[in-house]
Amino acid sequence: MNERETLKINAAGHLEIGGADCVSLAERFHTPLYVFDEAHIRTMMRVLRRTFEEEYGGRGLVLYASKAFSCKAIYAIAQAEGIGADVVSGGELYTAMQAGFPPEKIFLHGNNKLPSEISYALDCKVGCIVLDALSEADLVEAEAARRGVVQNVLIRVNPGVEAHTHAYIQTATTDSKFGFSVADGSARRMTETVLRLPHLRLLGYHCHIGSQIFEKEAFVLAAQKLLAFVAEIKRSIGFEAQALNLGGGFGIWYAEGDAKLRPQDYRGYLSALIAAVKRECARLSLRPPFLFVEPGRCIVGEAGITLYTVGTIKEIPNVRSYLAVDGGMFENPRYCLYQAKYSAVLANRANEPATELYAVAGKCCESGDLLGVNFNLPKAKRGDLLAVFSTGAYNYSMASNYNRNLVPPAVLVRDGRAEYIVRPQTYEDLVRNDVLPNFTDR
Repeated sequence: MNERETLKINAAGHLEIGGADCVSLAERFHTPLYVFDEAHIRTMMRVLRRTFEEEYGGRGLVLYASKAFSCKAIYAIAQAEGIGADVVSGGELYTAMQAGFPPEKIFLHGNNKLPSEISYALDCKVGCIVLDALSEADLVEAEAARRGVVQNVLIRVNPGVEAHTHAYIQTATTDSKFGFSVADGSARRMTETVLRLPHLRLLGYHCHIGSQIFEKEAFVLAAQKLLAFVAEIKRSIGFEAQALNLGGGFGIWYAEGDAKLRPQDYRGYLSALIAAVKRECARLSLRPPFLFVEPGRCIVGEAGITLYTVGTIKEIPNVRSYLAVDGGMFENPRYCLYQAKYSAVLANRANEPATELYAVAGKCCESGDLLGVNFNLPKAKRGDLLAVFSTGAYNYSMASNYNRNLVPPAVLVRDGRAEYIVRPQTYEDLVRNDVLPNFTDR
């Protein structure tokens, strides 16, 4: 178990999160259940915001990466903590707006923004749109012209940094669906195009090198390459970027082999980026730009756990022991997608020694429906409560109704109190949009 302030084992031998007993949470809210510790979320937001304040004179803004976990409550917390948000769909933008989030602190991303999403973003008066295609620049220009406004934009570029992470979550290599390559000249050509459009105000550039990265050097190298590009653009066409968005991707602890970082340790990632920007700007005779970063996983990932009730246990001699739970790939598809690793305990017997090795199976009708294959646990029995750690990011946000299973609810805990932030789905919710056409025989 990762020893961090959000989790502990109480006198009853039960796992606690944010002062709330997990057994009591399961009894009250049922399982499967996403649980988030509000204090941990706020701590992470404050650490990063204060780093900008103390090390860069406040000339930066933390943007919460909504794709990690989006609901009204998370935007309310982000607003209270004085940070912004990035959104990658009309749905995320709508959720933020419904929560009363200030639109001037919202950035819209996406490699294929729909015309309707661009139109909605302009109606909301979002602070910035990150351009990811030449045709997209034309769409934003046309919508801005129709409204008689000038829209702030950044251009997403690929600096050519290959981070040490899973291939599916590397995003800044030349071969990527995201952004414009610095190496092949397309980033420069896009810059020249945008500067000619009268209803777009080019603030600068955006890059994001991937996710679940622990090496600070990768972030520093990306900043160096991006600033070298900024200097080249200034020299060749006279445009100097006034803002840079250096993305997110800071790694978190999931399982053995991952770094166990305290919230304060994440200051080091941002400090290294700030130091690199200051150093390179001085070397290249550039004005230090306003900086943005987009952390998501590191803010909510370790703040969340998922609780399950153990069902069937199947032991195959000399092969494997399966422990089935009431969740599965419908509420956490990350193992199925890229073999993501997790750690877990039996929350109702959290201080008992782990003597068995289990593959944790879900309830979907798929042989590949697994949450992982190497969980060390006490010998389990039907009715035990399994707690899987570090599920706050990309679990609820990637959930589905596969097999017509219900997406679990989410609760927020604070000082032992717990309340819904996403209510449970019902079977009525599943069929609410179903329609029987008139020509169907019945």
